[in-house]
Amino acid sequence: MESYYILVLLAGILVAFVLLVLIATDHFFKEQIPSDVDQPAKLRLYHCLYTLMDILHTLIRLITGGLPAWQDSQLFIKDLHFDGVPMRIYLPREPSASKRRGVIFIHGGCGIFGSIRSYERICRYIARKSDSVVVSLGYHLAPEFRYPAQTLECLSATVHFLKTADTYGVDPARIVVCGDSVGGTFATSVCQELVHRTDIPKIRAQVLIYPFLQALNFNLPSHQKNAAVPFLLRERAVHFILKYLNKDCSLKEPMLAGSHVPETINLKYRKWISPDLIPDEFKVGYKPPLPTLFLPQVHEEVQELFEPRVSPLLAEDAVVCALPDTCIVTCEHDVLRDDGLLYKKRLEDNNVHVTWHHVEKGFHAALGFFGYGIFSFPSSNTIINHAVDFIKGY
Repeated sequence: MESYYILVLLAGILVAFVLLVLIATDHFFKEQIPSDVDQPAKLRLYHCLYTLMDILHTLIRLITGGLPAWQDSQLFIKDLHFDGVPMRIYLPREPSASKRRGVIFIHGGCGIFGSIRSYERICRYIARKSDSVVVSLGYHLAPEFRYPAQTLECLSATVHFLKTADTYGVDPARIVVCGDSVGGTFATSVCQELVHRTDIPKIRAQVLIYPFLQALNFNLPSHQKNAAVPFLLRERAVHFILKYLNKDCSLKEPMLAGSHVPETINLKYRKWISPDLIPDEFKVGYKPPLPTLFLPQVHEEVQELFEPRVSPLLAEDAVVCALPDTCIVTCEHDVLRDDGLLYKKRLEDNNVHVTWHHVEKGFHAALGFFGYGIFSFPSSNTIINHAVDFIKGY
C-alpha cells in the first residue's frame, strides 16, 4: 500500500504543477480533443504535461520509463540478454502439463522513448491472463544508436528466442510477436524478414497495436481528421520519424506536404497506399490534398523511408502472402489509424488471416496507461484485452 500512496502523491504533484502552468498559459485550450474520445478532460491534461516536457528529452525518457510495478507472486521475472539485447522474461510460476506459448513484446515510443520498465504492467498482464512466457525486448534507443540498430536488435533477439524456446518451457511452434506503435513497426518488420527462413521455427502469429507502417503519405483521412489529436499529432509524428532516423528536422514540412515522394513511387505504391483504399465510413470530411511540388533534394535525404524496415507496407506480395495470422488494433482518434486499415487490406488481399479490432474511443498511446488505476483509460483495458484474447487462441 505504501507504493500506492507514493504513486498518488507523485501524481498529485504532477497534476498541481500542470494546473499552475495552465493558469498562466492558454495552451490547455489549443489542441483538438474530440468530444467522443476516451475521457477527454484527462487526455487534455496528460497531453499538456507531455507538451510542456517536450523540450526536455531526458525528462520525457524518465517519465516514459514508467513507475515501478508491484511484486508479482504469480510470475518469475528475470533480466537477461539475447545476443546483447537487454530483455526481461516473465514466466508463470504455476507448473504446466505441456510447453507454454511464447510472446515476444516490442515496446513503442517512436524508437527514441520507452523501455522494458514502462511496459512492465502490460507484459505481466499478458503473461498472467494468457498463461504465456512473455519476453520484453529492450532495444537500444535512437538517436544514440542509429537506425537500423533497433530493428536489427529486435530481429536478433527474436531469432535467439526462437532457437532457445525450449530452454524457457516454450513450444517453439507457438510464438507470437506483439508490438504497439513503432513496436508494431518492428514486429511487422521482424515477421517480414523471417518469412523465408527455414533454419528456425516459424512465427505463429503477430499482434500489431496502432502500428506505424508507411512514410509516403501523411495526408490520409486519419492524418487529416486527427492532425491535432493527442498524443501523436500529425506534425509530431513526422518530427519523431526524422529524430529516429537522425535527420534534419527542417525536412518536416516538405514531408508533410508529400514533396519527398517522386511521382514514379507514388504510382508504384498507389495500389497499397491510397485514400481510395480506406472504407467510406472512415473518410467523412476528407478532402484530397492539393498537388505538391516534388523536391529531389528532400527525397535524397530520406531514402530510408522507402525501405520496408521503416515502411512495412512497401514489402512485396511474395513476403506479405507468407506472413502469419495477424491481429490489428486501430483507434478512431489516432493519426496512424489508416496505416492499420491499409495493412489489414493488404494482408487480406494476400489471403492472410486477419483479426481486426477498432476502438472507437481510443487514441494513440492509450495502451501505455494500462495498469495505473485511476490514471488509466477504459480504452487502455479494451486494447490489451483484445490482444490477450487473440494470443490465447494460439
